[in-house]
Order: sequence, then structure tokens, then C-alpha cells
Amino acid sequence: MSVKEKTQPLLEVNNLKMHFPINKGIFSKQVGAVKAVDGVSFTVNKGETLGIVGESGCGKSTTARVIIRLLEATGGSVKLEGHELTNLNPKKMRELRKDIQMVFQDPFASLNPRWTVQRTLMEPMKVYGIGNKSERKRKVGELLNQVGLDESYAKRHAHEFSGGQRQRIGIARALVLNPKLIIADEPVSALDISVQSQVINLMQDMQQEYDLTYLFITHDLSVVEHIADKIAVMYLGKIVELADKEKIFDNPLHPYTEALISAAPEVNALEKKERIVLGGDVPSPANPPNGCPFHTRCHKAMDICKQEVPEFKEISDGQLTACHLY
Repeated sequence: MSVKEKTQPLLEVNNLKMHFPINKGIFSKQVGAVKAVDGVSFTVNKGETLGIVGESGCGKSTTARVIIRLLEATGGSVKLEGHELTNLNPKKMRELRKDIQMVFQDPFASLNPRWTVQRTLMEPMKVYGIGNKSERKRKVGELLNQVGLDESYAKRHAHEFSGGQRQRIGIARALVLNPKLIIADEPVSALDISVQSQVINLMQDMQQEYDLTYLFITHDLSVVEHIADKIAVMYLGKIVELADKEKIFDNPLHPYTEALISAAPEVNALEKKERIVLGGDVPSPANPPNGCPFHTRCHKAMDICKQEVPEFKEISDGQLTACHLY
């Protein structure tokens, strides 16, 4: 996919934090916090796709939920076209929510089993007062055709579909309000490999047709390599590297990024690369290590890494990382 023309950022996230309190005792006194998201900053331009990559538990899904305010941020700023979202009252947030929609990981759990597809897709339009009943029905038929499903499926329920078909319905539901930004949280990880590429191709087609902007969250580098324009690599609640897709794969700067890329399966068996095996487990976000959060597993760790948190800064043109090597 060609990189979209750069414009003013559609989404701006600055120093975003989500700390879950740890309470103990009879009076539930706070004794600590799980730092699920700890100072995340990035921008997403209109029409482009930012992929957020990392191991399970790194905070990428929590970041998505805080942006869309399914969780209330502990601190930081989230702006959509310059509008601050974190302090909006419920009424104003509801008005803006139609501009930012979400596609969830489990398409079955995110669909109401009692509703038909038609009601699932018509309900958002009804809530926001879009069209009359016949216009909504026509829109449902058009959307189903666009995501590769027959109009007759509108009368069916979620259990009557395969996983790939359910995710197509989830994508149609996200599109029904003509949003500016779609947050896709592991949208293909629950699907068979053969179906994953179909859903990814569909999302790319919809992006071109509707001029969509994506925040695409995944743990699969092969998926993000296919769909993303830029990639942010997360580890233990922080972004450790951020750059254009080509720079991440051609010249990864952070040792964690190097390890992730080395673990990705090779398409060309003739191109052998050295596998970087990380020792130990991911530290607990309730008790992160001092200094660089990655130093306990890093194959390039130095003494300074154990003492000082590295600054997240630009190392080369458009490539930022948080590492004492630079």
C-alpha cells in the first residue's frame, strides 16, 4: 500500500498514561499501581495506518481503549482533529464517538447474539438520527455488499456465520457512521491464516474507498508489515521505537525491535537470519525494573541501562527510539 500524503495529524496522543491502582487492606488503601500504559506519545496522519506491535501484556490494547475512552486515562492527552477527548463531558464525547470506531479481536463476542445483522448495523444509524428506516435498510444492503456478504444475510444472527464473516460484519458496523478513524484491536488474530489475508485486503480496500485512518494493533509482524505505513513498537507500557515501516524492517534500532523481527517467520528460506532469543520473562507492570524497562532481557544491556531511563528521541530522519546505545 502506498504511503498516504502527509497532512495535519488526525490523531495526536501525548504522554498517555493508564495506571490501575492496587488496593489492599480493610480500607482498600492504594499500595501501588499497574502501569499498563506509561507515557505513550504518537501521531497518526489522515489516511495512513499506524501499527502498534508488541507482546501480550505490553499495553497496546489498553492504549486503544483509553483513546476511545472505554477506559478513562490516568494522565496525558488525546486529540482528534485538535479536539481534546480526555476531558469531554459524556454528551460531547457521544457526538465525537461516531468519528472514531473500533473493530474488536473477537467478532463473536462483540456482536449481540440476539440481534440480526440488520439490527446490528441499523442501530448506530438510529442512535445518531441518520436517515429513515428505508434509507437505513438500503445502507445495510450496500455495506454488506461492500464487505463481501450477500444482502440476504441481513436477516441472520451472529451464530450463523463463520469467524471471517463475523469480522466482516464487525467492519461493516464500524463503517456505518462514516468514521474518520478506526481502531482495529487484533482484528485478525482469532481467524484462520487463510481468512486473515482476506480480512486485511478488505480493510485496505475500505481504507481507499472511504479515506479511512487506521490504528492497527497486533502482535503479528507479518500482518503489520502488510498493512501499516508507520510502526510503533511497545514494551511494558512504553513505545520503544517508532518509524516508517521500511525503516523498522530494514534498520531496527532498538534491541527489542531487532528481537521481534528476528523471530518472524521467513518467507524466503534462502534468506537465513540469526534468531535473537530473549532471556527471562516480561517484568510485571506493577513492579517495573529501574532504568530501561527492557534491560533485564536485553542482549546489549550496559551498566547505564540499569540506572537511567533512556530518552525517547529522534535518532535519524523520522526514526525515534528509547535506547542508551544512541
